[in-house]
Amino acid sequence: MSAASAASDLFVSLTGAAAAGAWSAPGRVNLIGEHTDYNDGFVFPFATPHRTHVALGEREDGRIRVVSTFDVEPVEVALADLDALFPARRDEIVEWARYPLGVAWALLQATGTDPASVTGVDLAFASDVPVGAGLSSSAAIEGATASALNDTWGLELDRVALAQAGRRAENEAVGAPTGIMDQMASMLGRADAGIFLDCRSLDAVVTDLGFAAAGLELLVMDTRVKHSHATGGYGERRAACERGAELMGVPALRDLSVDDLARAAELMDDVTFRRVKHVVTENQRVLDAVRTLREQGPRAIGGLLDASHTSMRDDFEISVPELDLAVETARAAGAIGARMTGGGFGGAAIALVERDAVTEVSVAVENAFDEAGYSAPHLFTVAPSAGAGRD
Repeated sequence: MSAASAASDLFVSLTGAAAAGAWSAPGRVNLIGEHTDYNDGFVFPFATPHRTHVALGEREDGRIRVVSTFDVEPVEVALADLDALFPARRDEIVEWARYPLGVAWALLQATGTDPASVTGVDLAFASDVPVGAGLSSSAAIEGATASALNDTWGLELDRVALAQAGRRAENEAVGAPTGIMDQMASMLGRADAGIFLDCRSLDAVVTDLGFAAAGLELLVMDTRVKHSHATGGYGERRAACERGAELMGVPALRDLSVDDLARAAELMDDVTFRRVKHVVTENQRVLDAVRTLREQGPRAIGGLLDASHTSMRDDFEISVPELDLAVETARAAGAIGARMTGGGFGGAAIALVERDAVTEVSVAVENAFDEAGYSAPHLFTVAPSAGAGRD
């Protein structure tokens, strides 16, 4: 059964009636630019074909109720109580439900809307975005919720404002200190294009990737090693970046260039310096990747993908042995370039591969994992796809 049908069926089982409408939003793959977003830097993600679907119906009692195929116990609160729940009492809400409830709260806050002036809603979710793979299942649920409520409540927010509401929900209602890349990719996606995003200004340039015309595929290698952004490793990296910016006397690491690294090395302990070095060089790699795509085409970005992984492995230290094995094996089997993607500490790696070599590279990775005694990875190709909207 498709996720769209599953959401629709779940809504009927919840309410006994058909939904008034259905919306969906995609996950994302980040082509390059990792941990640069919350440093006001540059990122280059695209939306995946995998989507989270939500079926919505209105109710007359001023309450919001959410349910999901991965937790069929409904969570229900009064819209008027969202302000008291977030962020102070967020732990009273089961974690998955904080995402849609947090988006509702953030939208009401952003627009100054009185909860009494909008209709209550029932929301039923189903998704085919792999959870925990670093493909931003969280941004997909935020994007689907934001699109559905924006339309239903007549808020008339643009896509950037909806992405901002999603980020606020994740930061404050869920408690995960992420940047805005995932939400922007989910809202702004387009077929065979990436979103070159300046995370400070939120200027976004939808940029053709040219994978299809070049006969290339992007292979996702989900290690099935689970991670959670709300736990320590992510927060520690973010704190190190903020410490590095403070030592350098700049608002954010975005304000440093590669030429500043020699001075940074003199001012910082080794760990802080390596965290800073990753972000500064990764920002440059994003700029180089966008320029290279325009000037030389997608086959020329392989070295930048490789360098990005090395930096995340050695300087930011967010890779794991399974990710390293996937990347190294894919390269050895003929990938043009490969890197881990997402927040790290598990999740997925990506490899840019000639279309006729996908099977060969996939088999090599599966065999390598088997020989290492790791659980079998989940391998699939993704094509850049459309962003959030009503279905």
